[in-house]
Order: sequence, then C-alpha cells, then structure tokens
Amino acid sequence: MRNLLIQGGTSLVQNTAGATNWSTQSITTSGTCIDNIAALQNDALRPHTVFDASGLLVLPGMVDIHGDAFERQVQPRPDTVFSYEIALADTDRQLVANGITTACHGLTYSWEGGLRGRESAIALLEQVARQRKTAHADHRIHLRFENHHVDGLADALQWIQQGRIDILAFNEHLPAIAKKVALPEKLAAYSERARCDAGAYLRRLQKAQARSEQVPHVIATLAQACRTHGVPMASHDDETFLQRERYQELGVMISEFPRTEEALLTAMGLDNQVVMGAPNVLLGGSHCGGLATEYAVRSGMCDMLASDYYYPSMLHAAFKLAHLGLCTLAQAWCLVAQNPARALGLEDRGHIRNGGRADMVLVEVSAAGTARLVATIAAGKLVYCADPARMHMPQAYQLAA
Repeated sequence: MRNLLIQGGTSLVQNTAGATNWSTQSITTSGTCIDNIAALQNDALRPHTVFDASGLLVLPGMVDIHGDAFERQVQPRPDTVFSYEIALADTDRQLVANGITTACHGLTYSWEGGLRGRESAIALLEQVARQRKTAHADHRIHLRFENHHVDGLADALQWIQQGRIDILAFNEHLPAIAKKVALPEKLAAYSERARCDAGAYLRRLQKAQARSEQVPHVIATLAQACRTHGVPMASHDDETFLQRERYQELGVMISEFPRTEEALLTAMGLDNQVVMGAPNVLLGGSHCGGLATEYAVRSGMCDMLASDYYYPSMLHAAFKLAHLGLCTLAQAWCLVAQNPARALGLEDRGHIRNGGRADMVLVEVSAAGTARLVATIAAGKLVYCADPARMHMPQAYQLAA
C-alpha cells in the first residue's frame, strides 16, 4: 500500500521557497516519497489507495529528538527485564499510534550500570539496527552520556565512529544523585534500576566521584569525535551561564531542557537551539522544578518539543499550545516536526513537500481544540489507522479467517 492519494483534508504544506501554508490540495505518494501536491482528479489515479481525509488536518509526521519511554518496555518493574526484541517492537507500535514517525531513543550510558549500563546499551544498539527494515517508525539513537562514566568513553567513541549515534547529549546527574541517595527510598530505586544492591550502587557512585578530574577530558574528547563525524550535540539540564557557554565553546549547539531562566536566556543569546519537554505542557509545568515549557514558548525561546518520557505528549502539547494562543498551530507543529528534523540533519522530513519523505499524520480536532490521531503514514506506508472506513482501495483484498 505504498501509492496513496490523500484527499479532502487541510494540509500544512511547504512551498518551494520553504514557507509553510494551509492547503486543501490532494497529496499523492509514490514509494517512500511525496510525489505530488495538487488538485487531482480521482479517475486519473485509480491505482492509488485513496484516503478520505475530509474534516481532518494533514500534518508532517513528528520527529522525537529525545524519548526514553522505551525503558518501561524493557524493565516495567524493578525485578523484571524483557528482551529488546519484544520491547522495541511494542515501542514501534506506540510511536506510530502517537504520530511519531522518527524517534531518537534516549540511550543513557552511565556509571550506574544495569538498565543504563554497557550490556543494555549494546542490546539497544543491536536491536535498533536489527529491526530497521521491519519497523514502522525510523528508530535512531540519542546517546545520553553521563559525564562521569570514564570507563564508557572508549565505547562511545567507537559507536560514534561506526555511525551508530544520531545525536549525543552530555548528562551530569551524579551531583543530584549523590544528594538523593541519602534518602533510603531513593537509594533503593536507583539500586533497582542499576540491578544491584544498595552497597554496590554506593561503591559505583564513589568510584565515579573519585574520577571527577578526568571528566573535562572525557567531554572534550567526545565533543571532538562528534564534530569530526558530524554528530549534533546537546547539553542536558543546563542551569548556569557558565555551563552553557563552556559547552558552546565545544560546538554543543543544543540546550536540552534548560532548568533556569539564566540558562535559557544564555542559550538564546548564543543562538543555540532549545529543546523543552512536551509532558511539561500537558502537566502545566515541570514535575521536577524546572522551567515551564509554556513560558519558553510564549517568550519565543523554544525551538523543539520532545516526548521525554511520554510518547503521547508531543501531539497533544502542540494542540494545547495553539489552543492557549501561545503560538499558531503551524508554529507549534514546527516544534515537533520541522525543527527537530533540521537539528538532526534530516532535511527529507518534518515537512510536507514534493519529493520529501512521505511521513504524515491525519488528525481530527474537536471544538475544544483537542486532537485525535486518525492515521499515521511513515515512509509512504499507512502504518496506523483508527478509521479504516476512510480507505478506498483499487481492488478488494480477501483476508484469511
């Protein structure tokens, strides 16, 4: 079902000058690409499967630059670990059922071990590569490297050189963890995720702390490798002017979830790109004391929204921002599609235009401004459909009982 004709909808399309506008023209796909956007006659396109998009918005497929919700499929409870084959297959279905056609999985590589250790990292890398031909969404790797993971440097450099990393983010969670482990319940939670007892976890923490002097070298070495191989870089949870400025000097041009206004203003002043959390929009603010995404959007200081830990959030956050009047829907959609695609260097997606990758979502919008995903098209293939009656095929297909 690779040749589609989408007609009757209102589409957010990009013209040859790069500007986006709303159009009621039909869209045809051929193979994995958008073939034509024009007022077309049905009888000239009988070989196509026709999708009746009447009353729907047709929008570019979403590009998730940072999402680690897949970890719940791998380890849904502390003492349960499932295969990456099963976990990633289920994640793939979740992605397209939420309109995400390109997903960067947040692979946290940390001194903690366990779910965020070497064995798990390799399992994810190998499974993403293994399922590439069968997955519905385009799965990519966002390496969340913990700066104190000195022993992980060689692995990370190898993965970058092999072309397995699509974006790298520098993470510095050790100071916060060191404070939180004073609470027994926090220590227990961290130990369970690391798949070890409390004593072993504390020894890992102390070993990482003891190697703090090596951290600047680790960061500089990774940044050099990313620059050499064209891997975009982000800093995570920036709090101060100095943090963001130091990363900027290393070519780290993306500020991911800045936690303070100082860090946010610094990023904008340096012409960096800013990623904020889509769940933050739905919750009305940060659940962990950070900045409100709504504030960043209202101030014109947010370039991208990421699912973070909740895949449904991107679709609904974009519509909520538009409904609140913080931006237009077209502007909100750039935050979840075009802008993250550009940040990743994926110029073939994030927009609807002739010759582009045929990634689209069809959405029904209520009077209250809420959205219901009706269909997802990924690389020209209809991969999710909540309303099959809208489809009209050129020939009937008989299914086995």
